Amino acid sequence: MTSNGTSRPSTPAVALYELLNPIPYGLFVAAWIFDIIYIISTNIFWTQAASWLIAIGLVLAIIPRLINLVQVWVGHAYPQGSPIKIHFWANLLAIILAIFNAFIHSRDAYAVVPMGVILSTLVVLLLAFANLQLALREPRSSDIKAVTR
Repeated sequence: MTSNGTSRPSTPAVALYELLNPIPYGLFVAAWIFDIIYIISTNIFWTQAASWLIAIGLVLAIIPRLINLVQVWVGHAYPQGSPIKIHFWANLLAIILAIFNAFIHSRDAYAVVPMGVILSTLVVLLLAFANLQLALREPRSSDIKAVTR
């Protein structure tokens, strides 16, 4: 027996993705705020805390990105400029920048400024862009059909 509908992502995978995806963003925003506080206060604690937040954010970003990789590239034919693919690429670029940021933050606290702050800002801006453009996308007819079923 064949199904007439299109293939949909696994419900547990979508649930796990939706549960874990916002966590790294929150950690990267907190690290960015801690970098700004370090600029103001020059207390080394803030760069050390930002370093830990970036490292934990990178570890927690692995599972949602792997799930997103499968959702976007396997079994679905999204057009090249679709918001879902833009979301994927912006998140991937943000994670690559966060890896470089983790290396910058592993240095002496005084060496974090300005490059670490710039990278933290870029990571937060990229993740905000990715999430906003996905949230503001126009629904496709297939999305509307899936909701009404």
